[in-house]
Amino acid sequence: MSASLWWSTLDEPVVERAPLRGDLDVDVAIVGGGYTGLWSARELLRRDPTLRVAVLEREVCGFGASGRNGGWASALYPLSDDVVRRAYGEDEARHLRHILNDAVPHLGRALANDGVDAHFHQGGTFVGARSATQAQRLRASVDAARAAGVAQEDLRWLNADEARERVAMSALEGATYTPHCARVHPARLALGLARATERAGATIFEHTPVTRLLGATATRRASLVTPFGQVRADYVVRATEGYTPTLPRQRRDVVPLFSLMVATEPLPDDFFAQAGLANYETFADDRHLIIYGQRTADNRLAFGGRGAPYHFASAVEARFDENPRVFTLLEETLHELFPFFDGALTHRWGGALAMPRDHSPFVRVDYASGLCAAGGYTGDGVVMSHVAARALADLITAPDEETDLTRLPFVRHATKRWEFEPLRWLGINAGLALAGWADRVEARHDRASRASGLLERLFDSFPP
Repeated sequence: MSASLWWSTLDEPVVERAPLRGDLDVDVAIVGGGYTGLWSARELLRRDPTLRVAVLEREVCGFGASGRNGGWASALYPLSDDVVRRAYGEDEARHLRHILNDAVPHLGRALANDGVDAHFHQGGTFVGARSATQAQRLRASVDAARAAGVAQEDLRWLNADEARERVAMSALEGATYTPHCARVHPARLALGLARATERAGATIFEHTPVTRLLGATATRRASLVTPFGQVRADYVVRATEGYTPTLPRQRRDVVPLFSLMVATEPLPDDFFAQAGLANYETFADDRHLIIYGQRTADNRLAFGGRGAPYHFASAVEARFDENPRVFTLLEETLHELFPFFDGALTHRWGGALAMPRDHSPFVRVDYASGLCAAGGYTGDGVVMSHVAARALADLITAPDEETDLTRLPFVRHATKRWEFEPLRWLGINAGLALAGWADRVEARHDRASRASGLLERLFDSFPP
C-alpha cells in the first residue's frame, strides 16, 4: 500500500477505525469497506435514515481495488454492446447505456453533495489507434455503435489530426472519443465516501475480518461471523469484489485478476504542451492487453495495465501486488506512447479486481436467506459500484417496486461459477497469453492475428 500513488498523496493521515467488539444486531450488515459497500450503506440510509447499518472491513476502508485503481469513472461495461443486445434485446441494451452514461455525472454530483473532493473531472476517454489494424477495428466499432443508435456526441471517430490535438501519442492514425468518463483520485474518493457514510448514520468497523456468512433460517436471522463477535441482520451484503474467493465456499464465484500501475513524478507544463491531455482525458490505445492512464490533478501520469498472471486456486496475496516484469512493460509502454517523456517513475503498485465467469456484473438479494451480493465489475467498478449500490438499495427498501435501476440486466443476475482447478488457471492464463501474442503480431506486421480472432470469439461466447 505504501507504494500506491493514491495513498501517498492524501492531504492528511488516515485515521483508522476501531474493530468490532462483541455481538451486534442491525438491519443491514455489509462485508467490505470499498466503493460497493460504502455506496450501499450510503444509498440505504438516503432511502431510510432509520436503518441500522454496519460496514465491516478486514483492513481499512478503500484498502482493496477501491483505493488502488486507475481512477477512470467511466460508463464502460464489461460485456460488449453486441452481447448485451443479443442476450437482453435492443430496448434493454439502450436502457443500460442510458443509465451508465448518466451515471458518470450522477457520481460527480453525489460526491459534491457529500463534500467529497475526489478530483472528479469529466474530460472523457481517448482511445488511440496506433496502427492501421487498430484504426480499422476502432472505426468499425464506431460504425457499429452508430448503426445501433449511438449518437456522435456519445462516441465519435477522430482523424489523425483531430486526435493529435487532444492527445499526442506516437504513431496515431486516429482515435475514438467519448465524453462519458471522468478522472478521479481513488483513495480520496474511498476515504471521503467513508466519512460521508458515517455522517449519514452508518457504523464502520475496520480491522474486522469476516470468516463466515450465514443465511437466515426459521429460527435465526442472517449473520456474519468475525473473530470479535457475531453481527445479526435482516440483510447481509457481500461487497468483497476481488477478495471474494477468500470467503468459505466462494472460491469459484469470481476470479481475482491483478492489474498493476506506475506513476510519474509531477511533469512540467512543456510536457503537456506536447502531450495534450488539456482536458484531463483518460487515455488508452486499442491493444488487446488492456492499458489505461490519466493525468492527475498534480500533473503526473498514472498509468496501468493487465498482464500479471492469474494465480492458482484464486489466491489473493499481498506479494502479487508487485510484478517487476509488468512494471517494466508499463514503463516501456509509457515511453512508447510518449517518446518525449523523460521523467522519473515514483510509484509502483497493484491490486486484485474481480471477474465473473460470464463477465457480467451482478446485484442479488435473496429475501428468504437475507444474503445479498453486488460486484463482478472486471475493472470497471468506479461508476458501476455506484449504480449497483443504488439498485441494491432499491431492492432492499422497496422490494415490490421496479425502478429504472432494478430493471437493469445485471440486477438479479445469477452468474455462472468458474471451473475447478486446474482448468481455470489454464484457461485464464492462456487468454492472457493470447492477448499478448495478438499485440505482438499486430505491432510487428500491422495485421490482425489469428489470436485476435480467437479472443473475439472467446469474449463473444460469454452471454449472461
